[in-house]
Parts: sequence; structure tokens; C-alpha cells
Amino acid sequence: MRLLIVGTLRGELITAAKIARERGASVAQVDGIEAALSHLRQGKGADLAMVDAHLDIAALAQGLAAEHMTLPIVACGVANDKRAAVAAIEAGAKEYIPLPPDPELIAAILEAVSKTETSIVFRDEAMGRVIKLAQQIAGSDASVLITGESGVGKEVMARFLHEKSRRSGKPFVSVNCAAIPDNLLESELFGHEKGAFTGAIARRVGKFEEADGGTLLLDEISEMDVRLQAKLLRAIQERVIDRVGGTRPVPVDIRIIATSNRNLAESVKAGEFREDLLYRLNVVNLKIPPLRERPNDIIELANHFAKRYAQMNGLPVRPISHDAKRMLLANPWRGNVRELENTLHRAVLLAGGIDIGPDAILTPEGESIARDANEATARKVAEAAEAATRALVGRTVADVERELILDTLDHCLGNRTHAAKILGISIRTLRNKLNEYVAVGIDVPEPGAARIAAL
Repeated sequence: MRLLIVGTLRGELITAAKIARERGASVAQVDGIEAALSHLRQGKGADLAMVDAHLDIAALAQGLAAEHMTLPIVACGVANDKRAAVAAIEAGAKEYIPLPPDPELIAAILEAVSKTETSIVFRDEAMGRVIKLAQQIAGSDASVLITGESGVGKEVMARFLHEKSRRSGKPFVSVNCAAIPDNLLESELFGHEKGAFTGAIARRVGKFEEADGGTLLLDEISEMDVRLQAKLLRAIQERVIDRVGGTRPVPVDIRIIATSNRNLAESVKAGEFREDLLYRLNVVNLKIPPLRERPNDIIELANHFAKRYAQMNGLPVRPISHDAKRMLLANPWRGNVRELENTLHRAVLLAGGIDIGPDAILTPEGESIARDANEATARKVAEAAEAATRALVGRTVADVERELILDTLDHCLGNRTHAAKILGISIRTLRNKLNEYVAVGIDVPEPGAARIAAL
């Protein structure tokens, strides 16, 4: 956990820094906004910024956004300065800490940031298998490709790998390849020298150098331009990078983790992704199943989010009612864990009774998620009916009839009388059909025994 304190170290901030260090955080301090941006440009990095509320927090937030740097901001100010607190939140701060600092409050914020980065909550065996594989390979330096639908928790898995690796004491740096324009992504990854291109007003250390000794996450790497993929391949193979506008190579020591919500093998066939780069990245593949395929995780995660957001918002921790749980289990969760988390965050804020009931389980538009669940059920029924119909196309009536009779007889453990009643035919007709099947060598179950195989 890396904490950056922005502001002159008065007594209150010195106390805050001391508390953070006691809680295991490494602490760096700079005097102002430009110094903070310079600190980050140099690749020193931070997981959280604690900023004096009297400084221009909006300028810091805008500077971070302009240079595609993600950093949560917590503002600090005197306890009774309510206007400063409101202004700080409006300017981009996530939280406001009154000074002098409360040790438990600072500890809670540090813990929240840390847990968000590394915790994996699961109960379903499908996810358990992925976790087991992740634990087996976490200690190595092998490149890992994490795949799965949007929202399944690919970045959380990447942070889990980092925390379980021998590099856990070094930086974990993430780059969203889909969120940065192609013409800026090269500079973001490899850095640039002052004057290398229009707008390069200062030397900037890239994410490769910032992650030196640690782990670099290339999020949604499938969106990276093919031209830049060639430079990335060289960096991975040679362990050196070239800054934009630089004159000499820079050695780096990092572990690469990449994520994708697309099938990269198909992208290779389409000429959108380099095959040799895929081989370099895909030493180990962790495929995270969608939430709908791990139903035991839905309630486990829902309880986790309900507790977390109740504590974060100073609300009582309410249990999720039985009816609400049924709604959660029936929902298709097309947005996966991210959608479930947002749904429970809303539910915690909207619930007013002794528990979280169905009336609090709403979509962002304020509608019940039961509507989504009903639509999903209807869609599944229609798909199943279509699949069943297509399975009959191209087959003769005699083939379909024979399979129906034998399956029904198998279901009845060979009892001819019961099978005839279910089929709506006489016992004599059934016996005649079965004699025909035996005559051509088809296995027919005897009474009291299930059919082992049907031809």
C-alpha cells in the first residue's frame, strides 16, 4: 500500500503519516499539486493520495485525467470546515478526513483501498478451480492471460496474483488499453522525453518503468493497435524499452499480466492480434466463468457487498431476505460481478426495513430486476424450444418415434405398462414396436433394468 501525502507537513499531517506507516503503508510526501504530478510522472506511483483540502484538488484531478493516471484522492481539512469538505468532494475527492486525524478512520480507508484491490470472495466450485490454478502459478514470473466477460473480476484476479507473488512488495501498475487512444498508448506504456511530440511538456516515465520490479497489468489488451503490439513484444522478449524520443534503451524487470474479454485466437485469425505476442502472453490462461455459471457465488458476493457498503455509508448491516435472494439467483447478471456489486450498493442505500427486501433490488432506472430475470427465463425457454426443433430436422418419423419410445421405457426402468400409459398407446402396440427393435439388433431394457445404451 503506497500513500502519497500532498501538502505541507504540519502537525496533523505528520500524525496522519505516522498512523499510515503503523498500518503498514509506505508513505511519500510532496508540497503541492504540481509536485504530486511530477512525483507520479517519475514512475514512483501511489495507491492513494491524501491531499490538503486547501490545495487545488480540481487541478490534481484534471491533471491525473489528462495524463491517464488513476489515483483515488482523499481530502484532509480541519474538522469544522464543512464548506471545504463539500468543495473537495465536488472537485474529485472520494472521501474527506477531518483533522486532527482519527486513527481508526485512516485505518478503515487504507483497509478499504487494500481490500478492493486484492480480495476474492467465492464459494462456487467453478471459481474454486480457477483460484486453485492461480495459487499454483502466482509465485512464478510466467506471463498470465486472464479471460472472461466484462465485469467478472479480471483485474481483481490480477491483483490477487500480484499479492501472492514474490513481487508483492513492489508496484502493481494497471493500464487500460481500451481507454487510451492509440496515439497516446505508446507514450503511456514506454514514456517519453520532453519535446518528443506536441504536448510533451516534460519527461514522463511510462508504466513499464513505473512497474519495475513489480507487475504490469495490460487490461483489455485485445484493443491494442497491431503496430504497437510489435514494440510490446520486443519489450517482453528483450526486457528493455525505448522511450518515445529517447536515445538509449531502458532495462526493466516486470511480470506481465494481460486481460481480454475477447477470444484472442479468433483475433489472430482475423489479423487483429499478433500470434507471436499471444504465445508470449498466454503462458498460463485463467478463464473466469461468468456469474450465471457459478450460482453459489451470487449470494456469497451479495452478502459481502451488502456488508461492505453498509459500513462505508454508516448504515446498519441488514441481512438479505429470502425473497430478495431468490430474485438475485434468477437474474442473468449480464454485467457479472460489477453489476451485482452496483445493485447491492443501491439496495443498501434504499432498504428501510429490518432486512434488504425485493423492493430494494432495483435497476439503475428504478425498476425491479425481476423484469430482467423474467426476460432471461423467456429467452432461455425460446432458445431451448428452437434447439429442440432444430434437433428434429433431417430425421425420419420412425427414428424420432423409436428414440421417444426407448427413452420413455428407460425412464420407467423397463416397465412396459407404465411406458405405454405415458406414451398414450396400448401395451400391445408398445410390445410390437419393441419386438421390431430387437429384430434389428437394438438394445431394449428388460423390466426392472435401465437401458445401458441405445443405437
